[in-house]
Amino acid sequence: MIVRLALAVAGGLCIWLSFPGPAVWPLAIVGVALLAMATRGSRPRAGFLLGLVGGFACFGPTLHWAGTYVGAVPWLALSITESVYIAVMCALCSLVQSARPWNRLPPWARRMLTPADGPHIRPFAIALLWVLQEAIRDSMPFGGFPWARLAWSQAGSPLSHLASIFGAPGLTFTVALLGGALAVAAERIRTRDVAGWARRCWPAVAAIAVVAVSAGYPTPTNGPKLQVLAIQGDVPTAGLEFNAQRRAVLDDHVRETDKAAAKIRAGLMKQPAVVIWPENSSDIDPTRNPDAATEITQTVNNLGVPLIVGAVLDQPVGHTSNTSLLYEPGKGIVAEYVKQHPVPFAEYMPYRSFFRHFSSKVDLAGNFVAGHKTGLFTIPTTTNGQVKIAPIICFEVAYDSLTRNAVRDGAQILAVQTNNATFGYTAESEQQLAISRITAIEYGRSIVHISTVGVSGLITPDGVVHDKTSLFTAAALDGALPLRTQMTLATEVGAVPEWIGSAAALLLCGVAIVANRSSRRSKAATTPQQKVHELA
Repeated sequence: MIVRLALAVAGGLCIWLSFPGPAVWPLAIVGVALLAMATRGSRPRAGFLLGLVGGFACFGPTLHWAGTYVGAVPWLALSITESVYIAVMCALCSLVQSARPWNRLPPWARRMLTPADGPHIRPFAIALLWVLQEAIRDSMPFGGFPWARLAWSQAGSPLSHLASIFGAPGLTFTVALLGGALAVAAERIRTRDVAGWARRCWPAVAAIAVVAVSAGYPTPTNGPKLQVLAIQGDVPTAGLEFNAQRRAVLDDHVRETDKAAAKIRAGLMKQPAVVIWPENSSDIDPTRNPDAATEITQTVNNLGVPLIVGAVLDQPVGHTSNTSLLYEPGKGIVAEYVKQHPVPFAEYMPYRSFFRHFSSKVDLAGNFVAGHKTGLFTIPTTTNGQVKIAPIICFEVAYDSLTRNAVRDGAQILAVQTNNATFGYTAESEQQLAISRITAIEYGRSIVHISTVGVSGLITPDGVVHDKTSLFTAAALDGALPLRTQMTLATEVGAVPEWIGSAAALLLCGVAIVANRSSRRSKAATTPQQKVHELA
């Protein structure tokens, strides 16, 4: 068991190291392989423990930013909760990798699912279980938390282009399949059974062929260009107290925009078609505060082009809403989008009275309400006609349906507005940027990823980041991004691959359970004479 625990911990650490900041993407494959090896031949209860330990080895360091300014309790609670999903998955990996022989299966299925010669690492089953695990973790509880998916670790990998074909779940499947193949290879090398690797790794061989094709198929980036300007205004203070100086944050973004406007007039910067500010760039409600409204409208009129502002509005009564507002010169606010997925335990606190028993920090959580409509702003331009830009606020970029719905509704560019001030100088900003990179590839859209404090960047549909900024600096990002309307295959098929993969994983688990029960009944029914004959 000690060896299994060591493999599980090493696997979790490898997966952590595949995410930004280290961002060593091949280690995601190695991590999956080590977890597969740890659970091979173990009982499901042992698999659960191995997954819990390995999951925490991954999520503990990956999500350490969750406790940057609020202490260890929220970080531990989040990391342990996410680790439970890995624990259940590893219990199921133990189940399907240790299924007993079941003669009622067709011969080909019996060889693949319940071989008579002992437990085996099964790459295809492992990959399907990773898809199932992420599908559940991404959706529950409280809408789920799709951070640290295997797909997000591949932003700098040639595998990333698979996202445009199979989506993020398909990319996760491929990484896990390669991890399973690596585990089989290591096992066969250890036992000097190279021929056995070839027989049992046909799914991985197919995956490698797909990878080779995808590496030579970069996502198209052609199309008319839209000149954009994104403002990273910075905040006076990192941490939770940035919000105590809300006027200073607004002033910083106005000041940085005015500097950019001066450069435009001097011919040092191109005239943009649209300007984008990040989330929380105006935490003073400009619909109720005349000073904030005046600052923003004057800035818009000075620029002479539309401005998208991330603002907090004091509505509905007794609540607040995290919004994106579209301003046009001479018109003011012409459209708004309300964040559809407020972050639990941050923007709102479920069961506040209960969780207050564990930490007084729960009262720092907001009282935000959720929007119910996809955001899509129509931007009038002089060069490209009516351009459709979809605002995506902060963590929403990690939720497949929210970005996919915007693209299906006609978005030509995605504007990911975020605020990373509460996470300090951690890897959270880089992790979120990596998610935006995979999202750009998946849906074939340029992304303006703009943060109050960084890391920000302009991302083309091939996932390449341009004009990347540093943390806690003021900056103006300007560039021409491709406008695309063509739908990727991943956009067209939507969640179907994830549904199919999840259903197949559940079917495999069902077969394994029935096979084990059937085997136990067969053994129990064996007569004493048969036992003597078997011993002889």
